[in-house]
Amino acid sequence: MDFKQQVANTLASVLGETLELAQIEKLIETPKTSDLGDYAFPTFILAKSLHKAPQQIAQDLVAEIDATDFEKVVATGPYINFFLDKAAFSDQILKTVLTEMSNYGQSDLGQGGNVPIDMSSPNIAKPISMGHLRSTVIGNSIAKILTKVGYQPIKINHLGDWGTQFGKLIVAYKKWGSEEAVREDPITNLLKYYVKFHQEDVEHPELDDEARAWFRKLEGGDEEATELWSWFRSESLKEFQKIYDMLDVKFDSYNGEAFYNDKMDTVVNAIESKGLLQESRGAEIVDLTAYNLNPALIRKSDGATLYMTRDLAAAMYRHDTYHFVQSLYVVGGEQREHFSQLKAVLKEMGNDWSDDIHHIPFGLITQGGKKLSTRSGRVILLEEVLNDAVKLAGQQIESKNPDLPNKAEVAKQVGIGAVIFHDLKNDRLDNFDFNLEEVVRFEGETGPYVQYTNARAQSILRKANQEVVADDQLVVADSNAWDVLKMLNNFPNVIVRASKEYEPSVIAKYALRLAKVFNKYYANSKILADDDQRNARLALVKSVSTVLETALDLLGVQAPKEM
Repeated sequence: MDFKQQVANTLASVLGETLELAQIEKLIETPKTSDLGDYAFPTFILAKSLHKAPQQIAQDLVAEIDATDFEKVVATGPYINFFLDKAAFSDQILKTVLTEMSNYGQSDLGQGGNVPIDMSSPNIAKPISMGHLRSTVIGNSIAKILTKVGYQPIKINHLGDWGTQFGKLIVAYKKWGSEEAVREDPITNLLKYYVKFHQEDVEHPELDDEARAWFRKLEGGDEEATELWSWFRSESLKEFQKIYDMLDVKFDSYNGEAFYNDKMDTVVNAIESKGLLQESRGAEIVDLTAYNLNPALIRKSDGATLYMTRDLAAAMYRHDTYHFVQSLYVVGGEQREHFSQLKAVLKEMGNDWSDDIHHIPFGLITQGGKKLSTRSGRVILLEEVLNDAVKLAGQQIESKNPDLPNKAEVAKQVGIGAVIFHDLKNDRLDNFDFNLEEVVRFEGETGPYVQYTNARAQSILRKANQEVVADDQLVVADSNAWDVLKMLNNFPNVIVRASKEYEPSVIAKYALRLAKVFNKYYANSKILADDDQRNARLALVKSVSTVLETALDLLGVQAPKEM
């Protein structure tokens, strides 16, 4: 129920033509505390047109307002404060949640439109590190949120399975590697070779020439180069899958850079046919001065294609294949210029659908304030972090609830959920430092705190051992319940906001606030007292659990029933 709309309509009926409904809606505020009402309207803006002091305007308008549908409407200084009818509000919101259950908050905003989401995208022959966590879990959560509001997301793992790094890796493998070592532990050893290459090429720059030569062989279809590349790729995918299974992330496509090899000429020809291709120092570029951008490098002087060429091919392929309404790239903030160039080149080619492409940037994860880097060997392996998180969660469960059934399974849900939640509770663009002990705490602003709150609600329902009936009048008169009810009512708006801003932290922060107000209610209310409000109180508990579970699911976090 949109109670804000109700307030706006009430004000519109007394303001006549002074302000339009849309203007009134924008001006309505939410007071800091409930004792000042549930909504407030400031009258300052009316002082000039009505030639009165704001305080007087507030008093005059309150005298005209029909307060039948509200508990009361009062003038407080220059504000008109609206107090909602708590009984009607309580009954309506609880019945809505209990009727719709996990569908609560669902909408048809997207009308089934396709939204490809380019996410995760690790490089073949390198481990999935903490640096890949953000793109993976942010992309996964955005996909879930967009599904909730009626879009059709297509999750694409655009693998880094092509490029000059494969020339470097082939050189490194042939110089310092062995087939036996790679078969035994592919990712660890391939990474070791890659790091060694970068250490050695400081003293031996000729290694770069060898690497470029091998990559040219690979591009030319050389049998040995192709065989090695194919082997590195298949071994890597097996390792990646273990981590995606732990995170419970699935993809609709694994089409990476190599997929676009046979689509490059078409792109270059299309750019050329539009008269956009220019020569610059032997390379071919598209001049983007009109967009205030550096030129987009399309083909190097040796004829090798680049990221830009591939991303142009990918964008065009996705448009032709999925007929998207939006196309998202969940890629770090350092790639802003690249995606601005990508959109500009597509625009110059006459593709107006480039306006529907959105780069979804995010900040860095650091450790001890330092950036993680594969090249320098400063890598924190994601699999190790997830395993450590599960172990830490298990230790806390053992100390708090040693008799818990399925302890190992719950420890997985809590530990991995904690890592995901910690990432997503941060504003997407913020950098954050990662400390595992803080992440897996059961208290504070953590995933385990939200999960524990839901488990507590489930425990109350089990103890009550009665069916919650939605037919009765569901009025919770307890003053502590009011903030909980208002939070429940706001959930659909929160989902829409998260979808429009591509911002999972909106959901995570909401879940933390709901958990907090519910725990305050729990501490101050005798929920299981045997009186005529017991069913309504249990309806509130069930509604909170339903919304917390839905919120956690939108983040890709599981919700154990017991902890």
